[in-house]
Amino acid sequence: MSFMTDIYLLTGGNMGDRLRYLEKACQFIESKVDAVVKKSSIYETAAWGFTEQQAFLNQVICVNTELKPNELLQELLSIELQLGRERVEKMGPRVIDIDILFYSNQVISTANLVVPHPRMAERRFVLVPLNEIAPGFIHPVFNKTVNQLLEICLDLLEVKLYKG
Repeated sequence: MSFMTDIYLLTGGNMGDRLRYLEKACQFIESKVDAVVKKSSIYETAAWGFTEQQAFLNQVICVNTELKPNELLQELLSIELQLGRERVEKMGPRVIDIDILFYSNQVISTANLVVPHPRMAERRFVLVPLNEIAPGFIHPVFNKTVNQLLEICLDLLEVKLYKG
């Protein structure tokens, strides 16, 4: 017997038609992973880490899927490739990035997948859109809600609603 579970994903990018890449990523996720249950608004943020690059657009989406974590990761990597993602430099510019933030309330640590996303609690560009659609979701490692994590987040980068 399989079961459906809420998965929270962060999509983002800062190259080319940023909005179109987010929309295409969402369409691919719907067709290859499963139905998108909720979507946050789209937010624009300065680049984090390697800052000499164009601002990012980010969106958090919630999907229900029967895919196991590693199967989901493989599908998401495949979607990134189909959209033209090239992994040139860590934290460098990219057309699309799809990260698994939460896989239900599971804690996963393998060679190629760590969930919850290990640095999400330090990043406003993750927490702001996530808080919009899942403020009460409890981080299974920190045992705090997304809203509580946002309130104590030390990241000062501005995360603003994208108007287009």
